[in-house]
Amino acid sequence: MATSEEILQNYFGYTSFRPPQAEIVVVVLQRHDVLALLPTGGGKSLCFQVPTLQTEGLCLVVTPLIALMQDQVQQLRRRHIDAVAVHSGMSAHEIDIALDRAVYGQIRFLYLSPERLKTEMFNKRFPNMPVSLIAVDEAHCISQWGHDFRPPYLEIHALREVKPDVPLIALTATATGPVRDDIVRHLKLRNPRIFQRSFARDNISLVVRHTEQKEKQMLDILQKVPGPAIVYVRSRRGTVSLARWLVKQKISATYYHAGLTYTERQERQQEWINNHSRVMVATNAFGMGINKPDVRSVIHLDMPEDLESYYQEAGRAGRDGKRSYATLIYHDADVAALQHRAEQAQPSIDYLRKVYQALANFYQLAVGAAQGVTFDFDLEDFCRRFGFKSQAAYPALKKLEQEGFVQLSKGFYRPSRLMIAVDNKRLYEFQVANVHYDKLIKMLLRLYGAELFADYLIIQEAQLADALHQSKEEVRTGLTQLGKLQLIHYQPASDSPTLTWLLPRQDADRMPLRVEHLKERARVFEKKTEAMITYATQTVRCRMQVIQNYFGEDTFNTCGICDYCLKRKKRDHQAHLVDYRNQVLFLLKARPLSLDDLEAAVDARDRDVFIETIREMLDQQEIRYDESWNLHLVKQ
Repeated sequence: MATSEEILQNYFGYTSFRPPQAEIVVVVLQRHDVLALLPTGGGKSLCFQVPTLQTEGLCLVVTPLIALMQDQVQQLRRRHIDAVAVHSGMSAHEIDIALDRAVYGQIRFLYLSPERLKTEMFNKRFPNMPVSLIAVDEAHCISQWGHDFRPPYLEIHALREVKPDVPLIALTATATGPVRDDIVRHLKLRNPRIFQRSFARDNISLVVRHTEQKEKQMLDILQKVPGPAIVYVRSRRGTVSLARWLVKQKISATYYHAGLTYTERQERQQEWINNHSRVMVATNAFGMGINKPDVRSVIHLDMPEDLESYYQEAGRAGRDGKRSYATLIYHDADVAALQHRAEQAQPSIDYLRKVYQALANFYQLAVGAAQGVTFDFDLEDFCRRFGFKSQAAYPALKKLEQEGFVQLSKGFYRPSRLMIAVDNKRLYEFQVANVHYDKLIKMLLRLYGAELFADYLIIQEAQLADALHQSKEEVRTGLTQLGKLQLIHYQPASDSPTLTWLLPRQDADRMPLRVEHLKERARVFEKKTEAMITYATQTVRCRMQVIQNYFGEDTFNTCGICDYCLKRKKRDHQAHLVDYRNQVLFLLKARPLSLDDLEAAVDARDRDVFIETIREMLDQQEIRYDESWNLHLVKQ
């Protein structure tokens, strides 16, 4: 059996673990429950991937982020590690096959969203899966005190009841003290080993700028701090206009938001990663799964919703360990805007029922229908048809999600997938009888092989089109027809947002909304808003210390490099200069002294500042050297 270090190098290309990855791997292999609190970019995934590859069986990974789930699966497959993701963007048939592969021990990692845990399809198969480890990513979602509470996370503990001997590792980058307690309690962790890296990032200088000229301040930072940068703004339109403005200022920039197509997002992302564009102007849709170590600046031109979000986004700077800057630029109107958004994020009960009813009408669903069904969802179209403002409707949809009625997934790319639905004999008979489809079927088999009979494979219509000398539209039409004839299962590519009905459609007037729970969540949200505003507006504490304390990390240490610490150093420096000058003047009034004698008499603890004081006094002709190299006062 390979060692942890060998697996780390052979599969992932790293020569050594970061603290405390190695310790976590050892404890997981000893089959203990683990709670790992590692900051953004801290390498959480390796903590369950490495021990899984050292043991028999599969790792069940519960994670709420479909795009990140897909990214990790793709990365594992590129390393020749069998991994599958199960999520709402897949057909029932695809999910069926994926879960069967898990039962038969054909995969090492099964990623799925927490909502999948309650489905009959999963629950029938889970007892027969050879699970060696359960990993719960983004574990803060289990707590109502967390910044992204997801009710299905509360059901994860049921996995332990089915497989009580399987260890569980919970991972998060942002968890306050109450959230950590909730994770342990709700997941029913048994005597968990808790690992926590400090939230302090000793190479990131946290800066806040209060100004009415935010763009000018941003430009000044970009001109003074060379290297790649990310600029976060709230609106899609803002990303476009700001990127164009930066280009006019002779700074190469591109933009990124969820409204772009998958191809456009990929192109812009690669353009920035490859340093063809220096600045990425983006909404908070950008950054997940992006590992660009040399980001020197992260600038927020709009205030994030909470400190959790800010810390994660700011933490995308300086992952190479070199000095970097995270700057929040705001003016008074931004504070008022954040408070207004916080109010909008707490819709009334009546408004929630109204939005829910509109959703049912949008999809023409009868009461009791649609449980587990996923639909494409266009927020703008929905709001336009029912007269909602998106700024109000979106928070209502998130509340319905937090209450467990629906699941709203941001746009993520689902490539085209295909599987042959009949056996080889039946397919051949069809080809003989339907010559029109023969070339297309033969090309499918030539390009993708016999595996098409066993599982869904990702296909590229463009590749088929080139090989057949046809257009992509002709290929898609042919595949669609083969699907209708039940010869194949064909899922065309999509990157639109989706909405999944987690419960049967309810009567809007009678839907069981937990009023007190909603009120409590509103109070939590209000506190988070206040904490974000306090961080931005306070001027009396080290900013990294404020963040550490927010996450429950008690420390008296200051970072030394945030705007507060640097101002304090400057003030202390000036105070030392004045103090040393006064002492020098007092001592030299009595008699001339050599520099060494003067330094000893002054008791200069900061020699650099003392020497700077002497130089300034010499420059100002307050003191002078005589022929014996003693210092004298200059008579005025």
